[in-house]
Amino acid sequence: MNSEIVLEAQQLKKSYHKDRIEVPVLRGIDLCVRRGLVTTLVGRSGSGKSTLMHLLAALDRPDHGQIHFCGERIDNASRSRRDAYRNQNLGVIFQFYHLLPELSAMENVLAPLMISQSLIHYFSNRKEAKKRAEAMLDRVGLLHRATHKPSEMSGGEMQRAAIARALMTNPSLLLADEPTGNLDTDTGGDILRLLDTFNRDDNLTILMITHDDAIAKKADQCYRMTDGKLNTESIHLNVA
Repeated sequence: MNSEIVLEAQQLKKSYHKDRIEVPVLRGIDLCVRRGLVTTLVGRSGSGKSTLMHLLAALDRPDHGQIHFCGERIDNASRSRRDAYRNQNLGVIFQFYHLLPELSAMENVLAPLMISQSLIHYFSNRKEAKKRAEAMLDRVGLLHRATHKPSEMSGGEMQRAAIARALMTNPSLLLADEPTGNLDTDTGGDILRLLDTFNRDDNLTILMITHDDAIAKKADQCYRMTDGKLNTESIHLNVA
């Protein structure tokens, strides 16, 4: 396997405390995500998958271990550097969409650009930003719903808007936390096919958390998590 490592975790450990009781969640995780591949992380609810995703997205810090993005250690970086890493290099989608309810689909998709740029820079380039947002909404099949708010959209439409929003800044890596978990089988299949299109056509690197073995095993690379540990064997599929 010659693919470049985009994201690497080494011996990650994380515990939470309830009163005086320490509850271990991650117990020494080693993980590699390679450029251009779809990597899945499969496990039951409570196995530690979402905690790991939060660490990889620099939303939290591990108690022990290291996280490297394209060779740069980011888990111990300053808050501003971790924010820049998340805003410039990552796209993130979730099971429950996390769209801003007061904004239209178009405004939700534009939000990452407004966050990652200064107001002066954003407004001086707002025509180009709107064109890109329209193009992204078109690619996910949602341009006709651009002015609709989340309350006016179906679950599948909200997830499509979330995908368009996550990819607005042209990230190197998409983190997808149970992206089909709140959808019916047919709609979830449509979302998976859409993500596959971005992976194939844009060489988008994807790390996806799922509890569904059938979804996990279609990936290029699959890890299984149990009780805060990855199995010693990781399954590699369809990788030359």
